[in-house]
Amino acid sequence: MTTTAIEAAVLRVIDEMHANLGQELTIDDMARTAMFSKFHFTRVFRDVTGTSPGRFLSALRLQEAKRLLLQTDFSVADISSQVGYSSVGTFSSRFKSCVGVSPSMFRELDGFTAEIGPGERTETVADHSRGTLRGRVHLPEDRAPGHCFVGLFPTPVPQGQPVRCAVLDGPGSFELRDVPDGTWHVLVHSVPYGCEHIPSGTGGHDVVSVGSYGPVTAHEDTLLMPAEIVLRPLDALDPPVLMALLDLRTDALDRIAG
Repeated sequence: MTTTAIEAAVLRVIDEMHANLGQELTIDDMARTAMFSKFHFTRVFRDVTGTSPGRFLSALRLQEAKRLLLQTDFSVADISSQVGYSSVGTFSSRFKSCVGVSPSMFRELDGFTAEIGPGERTETVADHSRGTLRGRVHLPEDRAPGHCFVGLFPTPVPQGQPVRCAVLDGPGSFELRDVPDGTWHVLVHSVPYGCEHIPSGTGGHDVVSVGSYGPVTAHEDTLLMPAEIVLRPLDALDPPVLMALLDLRTDALDRIAG
């Protein structure tokens, strides 16, 4: 089966997910839509999107919850029900874990957060000390430049608090210091200058640029190779950007946790 045909099958499933965010959707249901066996489907879906069907569906539900919190007056309880949660407590806990703030705080802050940590604003440093991941974010000529959020995550899905992060004034060099032992993914999110008012994950492919690098494994006394990350338009096959980002319209950059 060609890559195009496989991606088309996965897109059919993602469309079905969007259409059934408030309903139960099993792996068997998804596999039938993709016209694959259940086990083959799960492997193919992960290969294409970087995560499992269940985690992708959960991310879509929380992304829809983010939209409803910002664009409607529905209560948190109503929203939790609309995106498939039977318990508002479970929904609120999952939302805070993945987005970084509670549903009510997300609404109060208009989809942003006052603090992301641990991290620091980036500056180019000449030395090559160990335990530091350096790299460069590249932007194709047909994409508009803007601030870049660079985060280090345990999975390919940008959710929860990054273990290390940096905010760049634009595409270019970055460094993430004191990288903990483990296997990590570097994920980048950028919107053009003037679009800083758009909460994470709510802009389309013509606005949001994303990039990734990894997995990269860090161990004590290991020199990490430089990461070269080329940004591209956000695609329907990309897991949603769940974590709330800093409001770059304010002095929030000065409040990134060190």
